[in-house]
Amino acid sequence: MTGPQLPAYEVYAIRYATREARRSSHFIGGDPHDGPMPMDYYMWVIKGDGRAIVVDAGFTEDVARKRERTFLRCPVDTLALLDVDPEQVADVILTHLHYDHVGNFHRFPAAQFHMQEAEMHYATGRYMRYPRLSHAFEVEDVCGMVRLNYESRVRFYGGSAELAPGIHLHAAGGHSAGLQFVTVNTRRGVVVLASDVSHFYENMASYRPFPTAFHIGEMLEGFDKLQAAAPSPDHIIPGHDPLVMQRYPAPNPACEGIVVRLDADPR
Repeated sequence: MTGPQLPAYEVYAIRYATREARRSSHFIGGDPHDGPMPMDYYMWVIKGDGRAIVVDAGFTEDVARKRERTFLRCPVDTLALLDVDPEQVADVILTHLHYDHVGNFHRFPAAQFHMQEAEMHYATGRYMRYPRLSHAFEVEDVCGMVRLNYESRVRFYGGSAELAPGIHLHAAGGHSAGLQFVTVNTRRGVVVLASDVSHFYENMASYRPFPTAFHIGEMLEGFDKLQAAAPSPDHIIPGHDPLVMQRYPAPNPACEGIVVRLDADPR
């Protein structure tokens, strides 16, 4: 006897910002072949089974200016290209609380936010006295999530969990203490939204973690977790790699260069 068939969701990546960088900035210990290696910033959307779930919330234009990032477009406004109304979104998954993943939380007034409890402990705990770790957070974002918790709008997890049929959260840690990634059942199998478990394809392929690190051992184990969750490496979507925009098609001409569809086969 087989169980009920899982929904096959559509999955999208919205590219909303970028920055120039070099290879030496993206690997612990640098890189012997240093050269340009730009970084893109994404927000992800899962659609299907009568719902639209947003994964991460990007950052604002003000924060882009403060941190000297090139702001291309507001990711929340860009949801209109996918016929998603942010005021109607009921669920937002936060992979972690770094500035580039939570900054537009206030644009989702009806949403429940889903995160690992360890991330809230980390972002409000003793390690934030060290600038090397706290620099990746915006204090007002963290305070905003604390306020939303007092409004009963944050759901915490203590490990991996099912959010909906065919959508699972997976605790990883490493880059941030409560980092999680997301697996989604789609028409091409399970797609793994790695977020910052692997910033670039090359991080996980070479087992060389990104330099922003809380626990390097957990970062390395995170690469193993991504591979275990995915049918193949082509099903893993890294969190910041410009190659994502090259490997996947736009859902329609209006989205060209802005949104790509991740449940489609890569080029």
